[in-house]
Amino acid sequence: MRFLLTILMNVTTIVENFDSLINYKQPIFWAAIIHVIFNPIFWNVTGRLENRTQIFSRICGNSKHRACYIFAFVTFTLGLTRDYLVVSALAMQPKITDFLSYYMNINTPTDLFQSIGTIALIWGSILVLTSMYRLGITGTYLGDYFGIFMNERVTAFPYNFYDNPMYVGSSFCFFGHALRSLTASGLLIAAIVWLVYKIAIMFEGPFTAKIFAEKELKESKKVH
Repeated sequence: MRFLLTILMNVTTIVENFDSLINYKQPIFWAAIIHVIFNPIFWNVTGRLENRTQIFSRICGNSKHRACYIFAFVTFTLGLTRDYLVVSALAMQPKITDFLSYYMNINTPTDLFQSIGTIALIWGSILVLTSMYRLGITGTYLGDYFGIFMNERVTAFPYNFYDNPMYVGSSFCFFGHALRSLTASGLLIAAIVWLVYKIAIMFEGPFTAKIFAEKELKESKKVH
């Protein structure tokens, strides 16, 4: 509590020396943020376009599985390039510990922050990897948008902990890396990741429900 109060009492110092806390003039920093925002837009727009037109399945010889696998590869690759930009950007950003020590005479528990970051990174990785294991490639990469449905709803871990464990896990990973890198810019990017995913869920949830409702309607018509 005392630590937070000290920071709040030095808001003016933070504002006046903000570029020593977050180097916002660094091009790769903005490239990383743009990439973080772009990825969910890409997979949502592409998935919806396929669902409505089947354009990518037709391009792939009317194979929805082939189209989904290519989409998965592209999305996975975009995730790697995003992570590369984020890690590279944070490596060149000022350390928040140096800022607090120099401008506010605050000694931060570096080992504690990095240990918490490691725990968050491990937990996030567990959530992401187990989600992918439960869903498989097509389940992970919007297979339902391509007309590829799982036999039953997944309720085992981590889906008995979170509704969207993949997004939660990814957010934990970014937060963990931010703490391990000891950068304010890392915390900012982690917050943006969390916000972007929350917005994505607002769009994906209703659209996915619509897809399954249409599937159930078609199946009921076949029965009758």
